[in-house]
Amino acid sequence: MQPHPEDLRFMEKALQLAAKGRGRTSPNPMVGAVVVKEGLFVGSGYHAWAGGPHAEVNALRDAGEKSRGATLYVTLEPCNHFGRTPPCTAAILKAGISRVVVGMADPNPRVQGGGAAFLRERGIEVAVGVGSDRCRLLNQPFIKHVTTGLPLVTLKAAMTLDGRIAAASGDSRWISNERSRNFVHRLRSYLDAVLVGIETALQDDPQLTARLSSRNSFRQPIRIILDTRLRLPLSSNLVRTAETVPVWVACAEDAPREAEERLRQAALDIIRLPRRDGRLDLEALLGELGRRDITSLLVEGGSKVLGDFMERRLADDFYFFYAPKILGDPRAVAALSGTPKANISEAQAVHSVSVRRFGSDVMLHGRFRETLY
Repeated sequence: MQPHPEDLRFMEKALQLAAKGRGRTSPNPMVGAVVVKEGLFVGSGYHAWAGGPHAEVNALRDAGEKSRGATLYVTLEPCNHFGRTPPCTAAILKAGISRVVVGMADPNPRVQGGGAAFLRERGIEVAVGVGSDRCRLLNQPFIKHVTTGLPLVTLKAAMTLDGRIAAASGDSRWISNERSRNFVHRLRSYLDAVLVGIETALQDDPQLTARLSSRNSFRQPIRIILDTRLRLPLSSNLVRTAETVPVWVACAEDAPREAEERLRQAALDIIRLPRRDGRLDLEALLGELGRRDITSLLVEGGSKVLGDFMERRLADDFYFFYAPKILGDPRAVAALSGTPKANISEAQAVHSVSVRRFGSDVMLHGRFRETLY
């Protein structure tokens, strides 16, 4: 059955509210809610931070007594269990809501279907699946994490028109323009963690922080370095800022213990991993990150790291920036380095590609999976 246009309109408002929590709710989802009575908005709310009141509670508080006999629109099925906060289903019953319209069912195996069923059993009309694709797209990191235990992996690269991320000398500053780089800083603030390989850390000495001029508060990502032999120097920007913005270093099981001790004393967290085909086991890393409640990971380089994530089918989506520059040097660093493909049929397919311009730069965003989580 097609949803009523009015239901879609009100759900769109709830989605806009949900997006206000971007970068602040992990490992919880982004959720928005509105209360509608006689065709008018009488209350609205969203989940603003993990551990804070849920969207439904904020919307019902905003509506007050006008909630009685009203319809609640919420992007995610109301919870029916005690977590950091009481169940939203109890608040809905107490407020006197007569109808609940849900964007998508809760994908969490522990609570799936519980909220909608609970409300229906108590005489409240419930419709589920209104604007479901939009709601699922908003919360891909949350959905993947609760269903697989792994973070959503996003690849990011800035390259010339001939697909190079650095000159043969290693110089890469700056390929993309300032507007593109500002977008990447926002992206870092939205995701839980950002990752680079040790060669990028040594060559560029990056901070990997979100540096924004916005007056609104934002969260810094955890910074992760793939460093098999623990070569990261104590003089690096990453080490010098580790006490204020966390740095995790993934190394091999046989990495030097004395190097680990030096980095631990500088406030870095060390993650020892097995090797796979001579390189760090990225599947093991993602499993460990998932256990640490990392729901989203931005992989920024270098070439071999990006290639490894793509070739092992571990990447979910990408942001590729193309600048109007051509190096024309076969020795320059390719954006993704991996096993050569003999045939076009072996190429990695991408899906749902969109295009956005940042001045003279062009950004492509798409998925490596055809369907949503």
